[in-house]
Amino acid sequence: MDVYKLFERYIDTVPTASVEWIGVRSARFEPLDAVNSVEAVASRGLEGDHRMTKTPGSGRQVTIISREFIQQIEAAVGRSIEPGELRRNIVITGVNLNALRYQRVQIGDAIIEVGALCDPCERMEKTLGPGGFVSMMGYGGYCCKIIQSGRIAIGSSVKILTRQPKLF
Repeated sequence: MDVYKLFERYIDTVPTASVEWIGVRSARFEPLDAVNSVEAVASRGLEGDHRMTKTPGSGRQVTIISREFIQQIEAAVGRSIEPGELRRNIVITGVNLNALRYQRVQIGDAIIEVGALCDPCERMEKTLGPGGFVSMMGYGGYCCKIIQSGRIAIGSSVKILTRQPKLF
């Protein structure tokens, strides 16, 4: 049986997760500012984030990572990591983030489509120390498109909305 058919069988077992942290940055290379809530704007990005000025419809309007992925990276680099160090916009917890790939997901009032892996950049070696880049491979989270505008806040629920026709 292919993985899609198996996922269809077990999709109802994917738990509802929650938002743990939100960050935006006003310009490229700037540190992320933690916020309690943010407005997600369809086809654009998060209010206050520099990606709002990028190409409309981009597949990287918002980036997400899970607390569980961060814990894996922490184990590899041997230290605690603050969410903003990883340069992802939203940290969620309580779900295997890989189960959300290529799915439409409601986060708070917004709907996003989880897409491509958010691969680490070379800055992670400097930020996290030697081995930082390699420690994030496969654990860097995902790039997402905002399908429907809405408010996202710390504590917002994160749940799969629809079964998408393709997983990989």
